[in-house]
Amino acid sequence: MSLLNIVKELKETASLVGLLDRLGYQPVPKHGREAMYVSMLRDNDRSPSLSVNEVLGVWYDHGSGKGGNIIDFGLAYWPQLTFGEVVAKLQETLSGERSIPREKRPRLAVKIPTYKVNEIKPLGTHPAITDYLTRRGIYPAARHYLQEVYYQIDDGKGGRRKYFAAGWQNELQSWEVRNRFFKGCMGLKGISFLPGDSRRLSVFEGFMDFLSWKTEQPGDDHSVIVLNSTTLLQEAIRKAISFPSIDIYFDLDKTGTQATREFLTRLPYATDRSAAYKGYNDYNAKLEAGAAMGEAKAAASGIFDRVRVPFSR
Repeated sequence: MSLLNIVKELKETASLVGLLDRLGYQPVPKHGREAMYVSMLRDNDRSPSLSVNEVLGVWYDHGSGKGGNIIDFGLAYWPQLTFGEVVAKLQETLSGERSIPREKRPRLAVKIPTYKVNEIKPLGTHPAITDYLTRRGIYPAARHYLQEVYYQIDDGKGGRRKYFAAGWQNELQSWEVRNRFFKGCMGLKGISFLPGDSRRLSVFEGFMDFLSWKTEQPGDDHSVIVLNSTTLLQEAIRKAISFPSIDIYFDLDKTGTQATREFLTRLPYATDRSAAYKGYNDYNAKLEAGAAMGEAKAAASGIFDRVRVPFSR
């Protein structure tokens, strides 16, 4: 079986909860549709902040703002391994190949959820989405690039839930969706390419970082590549190679640093621009912190607006 087919099978049939169980991690008592774990991807996590949605086959670490499918988890959990090695490690862990005879190898749990996008609306329609993007510090820029996606998930057992989120489309016309509680993709993962200057290119891990850059650099007309997942790094490099000037804005965690190193190895004339958000994990973390500070100042000033001085000179 080719690597592409193995990856496809893992994404479509492998259980994230099963993988974590094999790795020795158990969820806290379950509340709602998601299993919650103390994050094994960060050393400083003390309370459950990593959620796993088995229906969608995705995870999200609320402490780092990272998430994705089972391949993305493997890359985050084993950052020292190459993409091919991570895929092999996932197969080995899920199949128990070293400890269970081949003829007794358990089958991977099969999920049969389906999703359906019911409606697309302009950004600004739902106040919860507006508030979420405002708190992330990117709402004005987002109005030019995002839409509101209303969708439903059928769990294959007769259950159906409806959701809404800010949506960003990739080149395969799938929707990357984000809201306060969830990060995922409705469809196949793909990069996003926004044409601009034919000589200058800026590359980002996710669209939140792109919108953060656009917020601070509204006049820049660079062409843009958004990976939407570091698993698509090689595809982005193949597209970027035609540009003589390349700026990269990857995260400053282990996965992002490794991606930056690999990108610069392949295209050494590219420039690492992560100094723009030095001291933060990623570009959007910088803007989110600024938005929170502005909100705190506004709240503080409002306190004195209500003060009435009972005398005058």
